[in-house]
Amino acid sequence: MTSKQVRPLAGAVRTTAGAVRPLSGVRITGGLLHDWQRRNRRATIPHTVEQLRAAGNVANLSRLLEDDPAPYRGRYPFLDTDLYKTLEGLAYELGDGDTSAGEFFDEVVGLLERVQAADGYLNSFFQNPASTDPTTDKKPWEDLAWGHELYNLGHLIQAAVAANRRMGDDRLLRVATRFADLAVERFGETGICGHPEVEMALVELYRETGERRYLTLATAFVDRRGTGQMEHRIFPGEYFQDHVPLRELPSVTGHAVRMAYLAAGAADVFLETGDRSLFEALERLWDDMVAAKLYVTGGLGSRHSDEAIGDRYELPSERAYSETCAAIGVMQWAWRMFLAGGDAKYLDVFERVLYNAYAVGLSADGTAFFYDNPLQRRPDHEQRSGSEAGGEPLRRAWFTCPCCPPNIVRWMAQLADYVAAERDGAVLITTYTQATVRTAELELSMETAYPWDGDVRIAVERAPDGPYGLVLRVPGWARDVTVTVNGEPCDARESGGWLTLHRPWSPGDEVRLTLPMPVRAHGSHPYLDATRGALSLARGPLVYCVEQHDSPQAAVDDLLVGAHDVVNARTERRDAAVVLRLEADAAPPPAAELYPELPLHEALPKTRVSATFVPYFLWGNRGPQAMRVWVRTPWTNGKKA
Repeated sequence: MTSKQVRPLAGAVRTTAGAVRPLSGVRITGGLLHDWQRRNRRATIPHTVEQLRAAGNVANLSRLLEDDPAPYRGRYPFLDTDLYKTLEGLAYELGDGDTSAGEFFDEVVGLLERVQAADGYLNSFFQNPASTDPTTDKKPWEDLAWGHELYNLGHLIQAAVAANRRMGDDRLLRVATRFADLAVERFGETGICGHPEVEMALVELYRETGERRYLTLATAFVDRRGTGQMEHRIFPGEYFQDHVPLRELPSVTGHAVRMAYLAAGAADVFLETGDRSLFEALERLWDDMVAAKLYVTGGLGSRHSDEAIGDRYELPSERAYSETCAAIGVMQWAWRMFLAGGDAKYLDVFERVLYNAYAVGLSADGTAFFYDNPLQRRPDHEQRSGSEAGGEPLRRAWFTCPCCPPNIVRWMAQLADYVAAERDGAVLITTYTQATVRTAELELSMETAYPWDGDVRIAVERAPDGPYGLVLRVPGWARDVTVTVNGEPCDARESGGWLTLHRPWSPGDEVRLTLPMPVRAHGSHPYLDATRGALSLARGPLVYCVEQHDSPQAAVDDLLVGAHDVVNARTERRDAAVVLRLEADAAPPPAAELYPELPLHEALPKTRVSATFVPYFLWGNRGPQAMRVWVRTPWTNGKKA
C-alpha cells in the first residue's frame, strides 16, 4: 500500500545551513537541458529498465522469495545500486507527472519491501535464505573493503529520499531507514565502507527525518578514514582514501569516484556541523584538483589500472579514464561547496563538467554509454569502453559493471535542482537554461539558447514589495559582459563571479544578460608533458574536438592550429549544435630518417586545409575514427614550425 503525503517539492540536497540555499521551485522548459531530460524520459530510462531486467538485477531480488533461489546474477556485490539509482531518477519523473515507468517503480519497491531481512539488512548479493555451504557463501559485513554494503545503503537512501520528496511516497523511505538504523547500531563505534557514498546519503536522511543519529554516523565515517579501521586488500590505502585522515590528505588521490563521493559527503557534514577544519581541507583539496588534476573537460581520473587520480599534471589524453560516475561525483562536490560558501568558482567547474565530462557519457540517441571518457582516440585504437571484451568499439548499451548508465539517469532527471539558489533577499541564477524560477517572493521566466548562445532574457512574472536581489553568475570564461533592465544599461555590481541587481521589481520587467562567446584557445600547462605545446578549442562552456570525419583533407594528428586560425574560426549550425569551422595547416611530424638535416624547429612542408570541430560531448556518434581535443600547434621547442 502506498503511503503518500502532499508536500512542497524539494531537490536532492535540502539544507538551510549554508551561505545559500538550494531552490526547488525550478522547471526547465526548453533548450538543450530540456532536450536532454526529454531524451532521458523517452529513451534512456526505458533502455535502462530493459537492461536491468535482462542483466538480472530485478531477478536478484525476486529470487530471494523462492524456495530454491537461483544463483545471484552478476559479478559484483553492488548491482542493487543500479536499481536504486534508476529509482531515484524515476522518482523525479513520476513526481513531475510522467507515469510511464510507474509499474517498474512499484514492482521494485514492492520487492525491496518483501525481501528486506528482519533486522533491516538488504543486499541481494549476500542474502541467500537457501544457503547451506558456509565455505563458499559470502556473509554480510565480512568484507568492508569490497562488500559495498554501506555503499548500497547510500544509494538506497538517496532513492528513498527522492521518492518521499518528489512523490510523497514513503514506502522506500521506511525500507531505507530500517537499513540505516541497522548501520547505526552496527557501526556506531567503529568501521567504514571501502567505497564512500553513504556519507552524503546519511546526511540527507538526517535532513529528511530530523534524526541526528544519521548525521552522527556520517560524521564518524568521514572522521574515521585514515585511522586504521579497514583492512586494505588488492590496492593500498591511497586507493580507498584511507591512508591518512581526510583533513591531512595532501591532494585528491586514489579511486576517482570514491574520492569525489567522499569529498561531497564531507561537504554535507560540514554544512550541518559547521566544522571549519573540514571545509578548509575540502577547499584546499578542491583548489589543488582544479589546478593540477582535472582535465580541460572537467574529467577526473587519469589511470585505467585502478580507476585512479594520477599525480599532479599526469593527464594523458588518449589514456584519460575520466569515468562518467566521477564526473557526477565532482558535480555533487561542487554543488555542496557552493552551498557552503557561495563561491562561483565551484559553479564554473560544475558547468564545465556538466557540458563536457558528464554529457559525453551518453550517446546522441540516449541508449549507449561511455564508461571512461578519453580526450583522444588514435586511428588504430582497439580497447573497448569499460575494458569490456569485444562488442561496440565506442559507446555500448550496457556494461558488466553498469554503474554509469543509471547514474546518468538519475542526474539527468534532477538537473532543475541546479539552476538556481537563494539567500535572504535574493535569488541566484547558477545555470542558464530556458526555465521558470519561483521563490516565495519572486517568479521569473528565463529564455536562452545557452550553451549555444550567450544571450539570456529574464522576465519578472511576480515581484515582492520593495527591493529584491537578482544575482547572475558570470562564468569564468566570460568577458565584456553586459546587462540591461528594460532596455536600459543598469548600475550592476560585479564581484567574485556574480553580477548583482538589487532594486524594486515589477511584473513585466525584463533583464537582458549578454555573455559574448568568441572561440577560445586553451594552452596546455608546461608541466603537462602529454599535451605540452598543444591547444584546445572552447566556446562558452563547451570544449570542442576534431574527429577524422570532419578533417577529410588531413589526418587529425597532422593538423597544426595556430592562434590566428582560432581568431578566424567561424561558427556554423549543424543540426541543433554549433560547430567550429576553421582553416589550419597540416604537416606530418618530422622524422630523423626523413629530415636528417632539418632541426625540429625549422619549417616543415605544410598544406592549408579545412577542419570542423564539434562539441566534445557529441563525439563518437558516427563510428570509430580518430579524435583529438588537444591539437598540435605550429610551435615546437618555442619556435615557429
